Amino acid sequence: MAMAMAMLQSPRLWPSKPPKRGQIRAMAALDQARELRLGYDLKKGQTRFFHDLPSGLGMEVITQKADLVASRERNNPPLVFVHGSFHAAWCWAEQWMPFFSEASYDCYAVSLLGQGESDSPEGKVAGTLQTHTSDLADFIRNELESPPVLIGHSFGGLIAQSYISNAQSSSPGKDSLPIAGAVLLCSVPPAGNSGLVLRYLLKKPMAAIKVTLSLAAKAFATSLSLCKETFFSPSMEDSEVERYQSLMKQSSRLPLFDLRKLNASLPVPSVHRGFLEILVLGAGNDFIVDAEGLQETAKFYGVEPLCLDGVAHDMMLDSSWEVGAEAILSWLKNLKAVK
Repeated sequence: MAMAMAMLQSPRLWPSKPPKRGQIRAMAALDQARELRLGYDLKKGQTRFFHDLPSGLGMEVITQKADLVASRERNNPPLVFVHGSFHAAWCWAEQWMPFFSEASYDCYAVSLLGQGESDSPEGKVAGTLQTHTSDLADFIRNELESPPVLIGHSFGGLIAQSYISNAQSSSPGKDSLPIAGAVLLCSVPPAGNSGLVLRYLLKKPMAAIKVTLSLAAKAFATSLSLCKETFFSPSMEDSEVERYQSLMKQSSRLPLFDLRKLNASLPVPSVHRGFLEILVLGAGNDFIVDAEGLQETAKFYGVEPLCLDGVAHDMMLDSSWEVGAEAILSWLKNLKAVK
């Protein structure tokens, strides 16, 4: 992206090596107006481009770069944010991208196909776990210069887990999947959400009804109170919830997955203990992923989970968004120390 920006500023000066496919697409997307669906205004220091996937479809990417000098001095890995259902790249642009870029991390948030401003594939769903993972891998290979830390939320956490599994099994060289670490944030467990649903039905039948109405029937889009209970803390201002509700309603033009087919393909392949530094981070007031789900994910990767009290499922947008951001930043600093 930096190369593409430099090319835009000096259109007659080409770099010593040919630009990557994605950088050419980024340059064109910045140079030409593209009709946007959500009308989401980026914050100061943020840019948007569209990564050209092998399918020919464009994947929205919102970026916010760290101060160049500070970033190079600290040698921080780039951060790649992957959203879950009913969200898109904008959910990271609100609070966390400004926070982490100020902490000297280059930030990239993708919108999966059929979500946000990204193009939609043909069919009734946005993709499979394999296609979403492949799209993410293509972006990372072609747009980043160093291995990133993946930060995946909810179903985006499951996509991050799929990427991790493929990174371990990929062959060295051009087929390898670079990765420096991963944060699984209020993530769907490796075996999917079937266990979550069953536990809710057995232990919290009223909550199960609410979750089903909110997510499966998309009632979150029409009920402000249900949207707030599902994703946010009670302390959130209704005006903020209403704004995010509108963005979520517009963000998902296609379901992220066919859940039946998805669950049939799980669990994700396991990885060797110690293969990668992984932070499994949960929210104490999570209405979707319960404590057992958090433990299930942590046990799968052989790590101790960290659960933050007083925070809701949409940790990156919640009224207590700083709590999650600070926890991840502390982990990132320790990650660097380990390296």
